[in-house]
Amino acid sequence: MAFTTSPALTIGFDLDMTLIDSRPGIHACYQALSARTGTYIDADLAITRLGPPLEEELANWFPADQLAAMADLYREMYPTVAITATPALPGAREAIRAVQDAGGRAIVVTAKYEPNAGLHLEHLGIEPDAVIGDLWAEQKALALREYDAAVYVGDHTGDIRGARTAEAYSLAVATGPFDAEALRAAGADAVLPDLTAFPAWLANYREAAA
Repeated sequence: MAFTTSPALTIGFDLDMTLIDSRPGIHACYQALSARTGTYIDADLAITRLGPPLEEELANWFPADQLAAMADLYREMYPTVAITATPALPGAREAIRAVQDAGGRAIVVTAKYEPNAGLHLEHLGIEPDAVIGDLWAEQKALALREYDAAVYVGDHTGDIRGARTAEAYSLAVATGPFDAEALRAAGADAVLPDLTAFPAWLANYREAAA
């Protein structure tokens, strides 16, 4: 990640369950991994707890000494199995464009393996200014600070912690595993039902900042 400076407003977005509904693709990939390895994985359960790094979920199904190899295998299989099965969430493209149309930069900061994150965005025609992967929760502050992000948008309490660590405004969307009440309780500055409400929120935010 190269350090950049710009007076433009920079807003970061999480990927899974913020910009994309990754549940169908991840479900298919866990099923494929289970078939490939002969190890039972409850894919229905696994997709209810998206957000943390892949290895945390795999630890429920594989012994510790196999986790690195299983994570590598999952990531290798992922482009073939998961990309085309994964849709954009409502308002995702429009949210990214709203930032850019306002003269700002939209970046994606995600715990997902960065090459696979890029494949999702390319497939769906979502074009952020930068994609930074392999960062979870408080670690996301590394990228948010590097790109001087004023706002971070996410669906998970880990995203709120990342925004707080970076001293950025935490905007949550209730499209993931937590409802609006839980996101507010975790410290989100504001909560939207989904990204279709983001352009109006952005206009208000910019007006207040001006």
